Amino acid sequence: MKKTSWMVLLAAGLLVAGQAMAAGDPAAGKAKTAACAGCHGADGHPPKGTKYPALAGRDAAELVAAMKEYKEGKRKDPTMQMMMKPLSDQDMENIAAYFASQK
Repeated sequence: MKKTSWMVLLAAGLLVAGQAMAAGDPAAGKAKTAACAGCHGADGHPPKGTKYPALAGRDAAELVAAMKEYKEGKRKDPTMQMMMKPLSDQDMENIAAYFASQK
C-alpha cells in the first residue's frame, strides 16, 4: 500500500510539473510580439477606429486556440496565417500569456 501511495504522489507531481511547463511566460511572449503591435497594439490595445481586435486581458487558452487555428488554416486570414507559421506551440503560449496579463 505504501508503494502505491508514493507512485500516485509521483504521478500527480509529474502531471502538475508538466502543466506548469506548458504555461506561457509573459516576458518571453512580450519579446515575440513586435509583429503583433502594428495591428493589435504593443500592449494588445489596437489603435482606436481600426478593425483589429483587442488582445489585452483575453483568456490565454482562447488566444492560443485562435493562433493555432490560423496556423492550421482553419481560420482564414493571409496575414495572420503568415505570422503564425514560424511560431512554436510554446511561442504561442508565451504570446498568449503576455496579452492575457495586460489590462
